Amino acid sequence: MNGMNVLKLRKMKAGREKIVMITAYDYPSAKLVDEAGVDLVLVGDSLGTAVLGYENTLAVTLADMIHHTKAVTRAVKRAMVVADMPFMSYQVSVEAAVANAGKLLQEAGAHAVKLEGGMEAVPAITKIFDAGIPVMGHLGFTPQSVHRIGGAFFQGKTAAKAVKLLEDALRLEDAGVFAVVLELIPLEAAGLLSDRLQIPTIGIGSGPKCDGQVLVYHDMLGLNQEFQPMHSKTFASAGQVIKEGICNYLQEVRQGSFPTTGHTKTMEPAELEELEKISAKPL
Repeated sequence: MNGMNVLKLRKMKAGREKIVMITAYDYPSAKLVDEAGVDLVLVGDSLGTAVLGYENTLAVTLADMIHHTKAVTRAVKRAMVVADMPFMSYQVSVEAAVANAGKLLQEAGAHAVKLEGGMEAVPAITKIFDAGIPVMGHLGFTPQSVHRIGGAFFQGKTAAKAVKLLEDALRLEDAGVFAVVLELIPLEAAGLLSDRLQIPTIGIGSGPKCDGQVLVYHDMLGLNQEFQPMHSKTFASAGQVIKEGICNYLQEVRQGSFPTTGHTKTMEPAELEELEKISAKPL
């Protein structure tokens, strides 16, 4: 059983202890973030843009999420694994939402699911929660609604819109979510939600007043050198290190300095002698 759970997260909020979440999409990255000591590992549908090369998250399927969540849960020993419910896996019907959430736990081994939306998502959240599945909410900029919103824009920039976000957040809390991601919400609005909610808020681009933070693995490690979102920070230039390693490998192979005889095995003398006899005969 993993070490982190919903009760511990609530205690962390009560004790003003910051919560740390990072995305991971495969076994090696999940193992690294878990061993580093993060509290939550999010198998995000950002898989689409970070790993699969899609323009947005809309093309990510439930099968994709199950496949990658399986890899992550095989690696994680102590953190809580949250799997995103991808586009159209919960919007069509409440029954489909519950069934698909169940697959992410039963087949993929996730400990919880995350889905986007405010009051419109409450019926699905309620039924998923009633089925015994922990649910994380997601407010502010919701990537699955990118075409309706028009882009990755900040939400809640006016007093009225900030109050609407608070109303949505309170409804999500009442429906049973154990935490809510606040993406691209102004500092003051995110602070208001964090103060008023009993459940933890996990910010991304929403400032330091949230109860915790989440970043995309590839963004924070500089693995995508062509993309650096304003809300992120490069904590290690891993992409440059990896590229340098590949260049070094390329150079040594072309120069003939790799591999050496030390990178392989040699035959036993008797076997080598026999091989030389065989190879000397015409085939």
